[in-house]
Amino acid sequence: MAAKWNLPPSGDMDKATGIYYQNMNMKELAERRKTNDVLIVPIGSTETHGPGQALGEDTFLVTRMAEEVARVTGCTVAQPLWYGAHPYHHLGMPGTIVIPDDVFIAYIEAMIAGFWNAGFRKQILLNGHGQEWVIPGAIHNFTKKYQVPAVLTEVHWWYATGGNLKTKEYGGVFDTPLYHACEVECSYLLAVAPEMVKTENLVDVEITGSYIKAEGNLAGPGDQTPPPLRYWMHEGLVRNYEAQMYPEGNLGPSTRASAEKARPGVESVLDYLEKLVTDIMEAFPPGQLPPLDEFTQRRGEAIDAVMKEPGTKGWRHLYTICWPP
Repeated sequence: MAAKWNLPPSGDMDKATGIYYQNMNMKELAERRKTNDVLIVPIGSTETHGPGQALGEDTFLVTRMAEEVARVTGCTVAQPLWYGAHPYHHLGMPGTIVIPDDVFIAYIEAMIAGFWNAGFRKQILLNGHGQEWVIPGAIHNFTKKYQVPAVLTEVHWWYATGGNLKTKEYGGVFDTPLYHACEVECSYLLAVAPEMVKTENLVDVEITGSYIKAEGNLAGPGDQTPPPLRYWMHEGLVRNYEAQMYPEGNLGPSTRASAEKARPGVESVLDYLEKLVTDIMEAFPPGQLPPLDEFTQRRGEAIDAVMKEPGTKGWRHLYTICWPP
């Protein structure tokens, strides 16, 4: 029996394969939306991942995953956002491009608005980087500002792995926990974009630990049942100022990475995303959204016009409600 998922994926960002929004024309997009009008928007980052892993690692992880889901479900994928928000302890790392949170949120909000105006009103923001505290702000800003029916959600791939980030201590396959550009993250990159890893350049970097007792307090990236303090909720509790303490650019033993360790987790992410797209389409078939009277108190001809199919008689663009986005 043939496997459902092609791992590693071939990579479609520069190909006219009917997957990427920017690689199609308006006629092709309109036809695609007739059967599936969900859009996956990969949101990555550009940051150093040590001497052996590409700076676009976070972006390649989510684009390759999204491509596979689109191939199976018929949804569409947007070209990725390559630059992301970062916590303080990333600041100053050579190679890392830090976008201020307010700029990042505004940019994503404008992307949501543009895709909504084009008819893609069901969007999955697929996050490949530790910026999960920022992205929901764009979703809520958009819905508060425009108050038009939409289906919008962020998915961070870490939390869709079905427990496949676990170390051997907890029944998993990894020797060490998920940190950054480490055994775990590098394994996932090897599983979906192996050409972006130069294994001969990988290095192992010792983790220095935290200032306070970690047990019962501090959650690591990707923890499935974390303690109260998730990794993005604090500064000053962990010895993690990267520019000073981890000049190599990765945290942990990346030389232990292998695609085989990550494959079950990648498949779990893909299975979940397939389910999410399918569940959205079952609840809201093409062209349908949450009922107007259950989603917003906007009424009248103005909102009726923006809700129409783009370009049809009587349609008005979203920005007649508000500009700038």
